[in-house]
Amino acid sequence: MKKISRTIALFGLIASMTGCKIAADPKVPDKPNIILIMADDLGYECIGANGGTSYNTPELDRLAKTGIRFEHCYSQPLCTPSRVKLMTGIYNVRNYVQFGVMDRNQTTFAHLLKNAGYATCVAGKWQLGSQSDSYRHFGFDESCLWQHTRGRTDGQEHDTRYSNPRLEINGEPVNYTKGEYAPDVTSDFICDFIERHRDKPFFAYYPMILTHCPFVPTPDSPDWDSSDKGSTSYKGDTTYFGGMVSYTDKIVNKLTAKLGELGLAENTLIMFTGDNGTDEPVVSVMDGRKVAGGKGQMTDAGTRVPLIVNWKGVIPEGEVCSDLVDFTDFLPTLCETAGITLPAELKPDGRSFFPQLIGQTGNPRDWIYIWYSRAGNDTDAKVFARNQCFKLYRSGNFYDIGKDVLEKTPLQDGDLNDETRRIKAMLQKVINQYKDARPADLNTI
Repeated sequence: MKKISRTIALFGLIASMTGCKIAADPKVPDKPNIILIMADDLGYECIGANGGTSYNTPELDRLAKTGIRFEHCYSQPLCTPSRVKLMTGIYNVRNYVQFGVMDRNQTTFAHLLKNAGYATCVAGKWQLGSQSDSYRHFGFDESCLWQHTRGRTDGQEHDTRYSNPRLEINGEPVNYTKGEYAPDVTSDFICDFIERHRDKPFFAYYPMILTHCPFVPTPDSPDWDSSDKGSTSYKGDTTYFGGMVSYTDKIVNKLTAKLGELGLAENTLIMFTGDNGTDEPVVSVMDGRKVAGGKGQMTDAGTRVPLIVNWKGVIPEGEVCSDLVDFTDFLPTLCETAGITLPAELKPDGRSFFPQLIGQTGNPRDWIYIWYSRAGNDTDAKVFARNQCFKLYRSGNFYDIGKDVLEKTPLQDGDLNDETRRIKAMLQKVINQYKDARPADLNTI
């Protein structure tokens, strides 16, 4: 596999700034279909193509081998903050309200794609507002969602996200009682949407329910019980986590097989990522070392997520990109893919990585920025800026992540050389840039 150069080319810079597609490349179709898949609580270390050896992910590995995988994609440490950031292209410091909610004044990638003529669909886990119209309000024509108008449990502490789920289809509650498995129901919904819209551009956003706890058997597990009403244990037995990862991969294969069946593979961009790091009880092996899940933490274990992108006949095969990707970058990337010029008033924080997808240098980031508060309050927010190797917190702690991935020992100013001083100063400038970016009326507590 070859790595993509990080040298900034003038042509790529101009294209990224204008929001136009790079070059009149005949292999890049206009208004391609787009499928964005985001697994729940699945960190970078869980994917075989990333060096993970604990789980079987043959389809994701194939997509990486025949497409491009990114080594440095970073999310927020928790689900709702990541979803808001991903869908709006804006740092949480500027628009995050509180857990389980997205400000209804926000513009999402679904709005922009829908306005450009795309049919839009969302299926899986919602957690962005309980109003029955919320999916439509945020730009989706159709939906099949868990945790939309109803909560996690059924009132008897039975988790409702897996077997015999309680879902909402186009805003209407639907209870499944015959052993159905929610990941099957939601992925079938996506497949049906694809088939019905095969003759026009479509955008399918699939924030998966897997692999979030409770860790329970899947339909492929020997002890699967279709009559199970849901685990009363919030975490469950982590030995089932491997089977859940395998089922995630199986569902990705279902979607790619549907594209092949309909002859849509060469006209469809597929993206796979995760919303944050793996849950804390799970310990995986990557590149010969143990990686404990760090969901909710600011370390790599909580914020580094897989990113694999595949587009048959368009993306050069076997690429590995070391460029930084931030969750704010997805919105401008999807828009550039679809040939959409971003509205001037939107002012997203993201930067398109579409050029890298088609073999161009593009305009790589020098840093990413994370502001994280579950409750939406700047006083308790955790803030850092980083590049591939170094990370600076608002508190002043500075780490060499390449040598100290668990962030045990902050670097001292006296130990820095000229280059690390330059990097620290650059990252401090980033943190200062957003020091006053939090609107006072968004602080909720």
